[in-house]
Amino acid sequence: MTARLHDVSDPTTWGPALDDAVQTLARGELVVLPTDTVYGIAADAFTPPAVQALLDAKGRGRQMPPPVLVGSLPVLDGLATAVPDGARALAEAFWPGGLTLILAAQPSLAWDLGETHGTVALRMPDHPAALALLRRTGPLAVSSANRTGQPAGTTAAEAREQLGDSVRVYLEAGAAPGGVASTIVDATGPVLRVVREGALGLEALRAVTPVEGRDEAVP
Repeated sequence: MTARLHDVSDPTTWGPALDDAVQTLARGELVVLPTDTVYGIAADAFTPPAVQALLDAKGRGRQMPPPVLVGSLPVLDGLATAVPDGARALAEAFWPGGLTLILAAQPSLAWDLGETHGTVALRMPDHPAALALLRRTGPLAVSSANRTGQPAGTTAAEAREQLGDSVRVYLEAGAAPGGVASTIVDATGPVLRVVREGALGLEALRAVTPVEGRDEAVP
């Protein structure tokens, strides 16, 4: 297949590009989209073959399931269960933004993201084009737009160099403003814990709620 590249830097003209992306995702194909951190490779979260295609494009196994991007805060409770108060406070403070929360997934969801062990990693990106797309598609499985082990793409063109025609549509909005992956907080245990440092520092998180650092001992 031949990949298509669309400019989505201007909200007044990105309509046809988003239409193409929405239709592509609905067919179970892949789209690269801009976010506030790095570019992401996206698939319909509720289409297992599409999620597998995402993993294949990255050269990643099912033991590394992709996070899920959402377009609004209320979706949190539709996808996760038993959300701790601290995790909810972090989402309210930093969504949209560079924070990914690992939570217990709703058991009734008809999806297969890989070997998640009953969890889901959720984020709401702070990028207008990404949010516009998510509000039309619903939750998307999204991982950084690169081959595993290579630098994450900070433009759609960089992502295309690595992913090529395994992705049907590339949405280009210029250089990702953040350029750093999101901070990941695990909210499935007895305490909130940083498992990947990224766009948000530990002190910023702790200003909202108690969070353990990545290397701190579990009490």
